[in-house]
Amino acid sequence: MTSRELEDLAERLAEARFRGRQIAAWIYKQNAASIAEMTDLPETLRTKLGLETALHRSRIIAASGTADGTTKFLLEMEDAERIEAVLLPYDERVSVCVSSQIGCAVGCIFCATAIGGFVRNLTAGEIVDEVLTLQRESGRRVTHVVYMGMGEPLLNDEEVLKSIRLLNDEVGVAMRHIALSTVGIPARIRKLAREKLQITLAVSLHAADDATRRRIMPVAARYPLYELIEACRSYADQTHRRITFEYLLIRNVNDSIGSARHLAGLLKGVLCNVNLIPYNAVPDLELERPSRARVRAFRSAIEEAGIAVTQRLERGHAISAACGQLRRIDRG
Repeated sequence: MTSRELEDLAERLAEARFRGRQIAAWIYKQNAASIAEMTDLPETLRTKLGLETALHRSRIIAASGTADGTTKFLLEMEDAERIEAVLLPYDERVSVCVSSQIGCAVGCIFCATAIGGFVRNLTAGEIVDEVLTLQRESGRRVTHVVYMGMGEPLLNDEEVLKSIRLLNDEVGVAMRHIALSTVGIPARIRKLAREKLQITLAVSLHAADDATRRRIMPVAARYPLYELIEACRSYADQTHRRITFEYLLIRNVNDSIGSARHLAGLLKGVLCNVNLIPYNAVPDLELERPSRARVRAFRSAIEEAGIAVTQRLERGHAISAACGQLRRIDRG
């Protein structure tokens, strides 16, 4: 709930509206794990809140970390379903990679999340809780949030949008420090553009031709590249925000110089940059990452066409916390 919604709640409980702002501060600023912790509220109000509402927090089942501080958390929701989220601390900032669904229905062949199938969408509150939980565990304020964990955010767009606003308005994460990654659903991208949020949109392209894209991303059969690129062009025009096109390099699948040149032609005239991600190994999937020389050649071919290119800083690979490695872990 937002501060305004909590003010309305306080009023319905025959309390002063400012009590709602106090409740919001306890949840979003002081990271309360229970209503009982809200000690500056009258006991009568805490009793009413306990009867009328619930403050559910996820439970940390396991955590694994690396020397650079990257930590993957296995979180259990109120219904005992589980997700993974990743804490990525840097000297000057702290990022959290959050999940938007339990499992995923998209079915990309290179992604571990797809192996477990789709269970359900996460609520806005559950998504925000991921950030608050990892913030509490790290002891540092989260400054950046990336929707690049389990699930397809635009297939849960209403809850995702509400969570973005909660993170911005209540938790204090700047809009320009929030990134949303999608497989590229044109109608949902156009809908997101109308919100005119100053977030970063990252589109998982991963191929420059429809045949290859359909092979590795079955969902692409419904969304031809020309339609996707036009939706992205419209998004950039309306928001004035540069789009990041994510490109996962898979050996002998989409890593040829011809693919790079085709990609550059496809993106010509779009306000964008390309983020290259050498494939992260997933057990049970017979795919390989290209050699460093192959990655350099691919990058050079795109840069020669005048398109800005970055390469994903690899963190968390050793603990299966890198891009495409998060998965649903069953109870037991």
